[in-house]
Amino acid sequence: MIARSRFTLSRRRFMLTSGAAALTAGAGLAMPAISRAASRPSFTHGVQSGDVDASSGMVWTRTDRPARVEFEWATTDSFKNPTKLHALTSSPQSDLAVKRLLDGLPSDQEIFWRAVATDLGDVNAVSDPIVGHFRTAPASRRSVKFAWSGDTVGQGWGIDEARGGMKCYGTIARHEPDFFLHSGDTIYADGPLKDEVELADGSLWKNIVIPEKTKVAETLDEYRGQWKYNMMDKNVQALSASVPTFFQWDDHEVMNNWSSSKDLLADDRYSEKNIAVLAARSARAFHEMMPIRYVPQEPGRIYRKIAYGPMLDVFFLDLRSYRGANGDNLQTEMSEAAQMMGPEQIRWLKRELANSDATWKVIASDMPIGLLVPDGEKWEAVANGDNGAAKGRELEFADLLRFIKAANITNTVWLTADVHYTAAHHYSPERAAFQDFEPFWEFVSGPIHAGTFGPNDLDMTFGPKVEFVKAPEAGQANLPPSAGLQFFGLVEIDGDTQEMTVRLMDTDDKELWKTTLQPTLGA
Repeated sequence: MIARSRFTLSRRRFMLTSGAAALTAGAGLAMPAISRAASRPSFTHGVQSGDVDASSGMVWTRTDRPARVEFEWATTDSFKNPTKLHALTSSPQSDLAVKRLLDGLPSDQEIFWRAVATDLGDVNAVSDPIVGHFRTAPASRRSVKFAWSGDTVGQGWGIDEARGGMKCYGTIARHEPDFFLHSGDTIYADGPLKDEVELADGSLWKNIVIPEKTKVAETLDEYRGQWKYNMMDKNVQALSASVPTFFQWDDHEVMNNWSSSKDLLADDRYSEKNIAVLAARSARAFHEMMPIRYVPQEPGRIYRKIAYGPMLDVFFLDLRSYRGANGDNLQTEMSEAAQMMGPEQIRWLKRELANSDATWKVIASDMPIGLLVPDGEKWEAVANGDNGAAKGRELEFADLLRFIKAANITNTVWLTADVHYTAAHHYSPERAAFQDFEPFWEFVSGPIHAGTFGPNDLDMTFGPKVEFVKAPEAGQANLPPSAGLQFFGLVEIDGDTQEMTVRLMDTDDKELWKTTLQPTLGA
């Protein structure tokens, strides 16, 4: 087993030499130099990597003009003996963004990659290189650490550089996790920003504002601009350049609580009233702007599995794309109206869970199971407030939990965000109306940079119990990031004992709560 200390030293040297450590100084890890000839191409929004496993990973960058972008990777930051890859072309059709899969990589290895852009109209106009980093998953047991959170630039809270920008991203970066799991609401496409917001103490929150953030997103370019805005932040740049991010989506990538029942006729903010058209534009921008893998069977698919070594498989759900219309959520039989994941995604999840040899099976769910999330007089999430036998969308989850028990699938843990506070929930059939399942944990984190709300009420169909919660005090809502109630979670799996330790953290890196889970191990 390769010692972690050498990797840590290599990563830290890379961060120091490339500027990533200077979070407070505004030096983005992979941002281009400040001084640059106008005739030369440049990279506009840093670099990203994602969906990394033991032998491959996606990388992403964006140019300021159509260009030929050459890629290479190496196992040292000196780029001695690099592997050069065929060039790609950045074009207006993808908003000048390019992403590619680096494959054939060695396992459990620091990977340094860089890109150089050449102007398509002038072969002598060549950019400075831009550099990114990630570490591949192990092929044998070694300790693994990752972070998760959700909800970025929501409720009017954008980048205020005088307050440190999106500080929680910087806090996560200092932990040097193997990867960051973004649990959805990666943007707030329906949340325009104002230049200034007056806070309760009389001070002003001053947002950086770009044209795409002055109104709700409707066009493809406006949706693209939502993600480009986030990538302007120095903390986001530094985390993205040194740590791979595994992305999900939820509602605010399109608009609040969207489903086929969303009616925009009376919403004067929107000239485009067709929710399906808006969702299609958002989905295209999501795949252009995020380092998510391409699935040949369904090019726009977001649900997927990432195998991160022998101790961890991560199953990413999509509770948005295949759901029935938001409604009373009280159907007594499974149907298209009651579905949340849809039959194909459920078949995939059951099959992949049953075939998993990983010690821990983390189910990354963009919405919590037992928390009540209203949509006016309708229901937005899984629970319906009935507190009885499984109904509506709960039917899919009851079927899945029953399957996990019957198939003797052990060590499942659910991670989620969405509700803008942090909590630990333990689910047990002893407290539940539906009882045909084994106990499990659900951990909630977020927001990472948005308004703070909560806590939400529980639905007892699956017997949740709140073991910990940190949320605003009664009567408080939409607290700004400066209030300190921004949250992320840290998960560490010990390479020797295979124990999983989950810590709930705040933006100031204070540990709020911790538990260590013992794995059920086979003979």
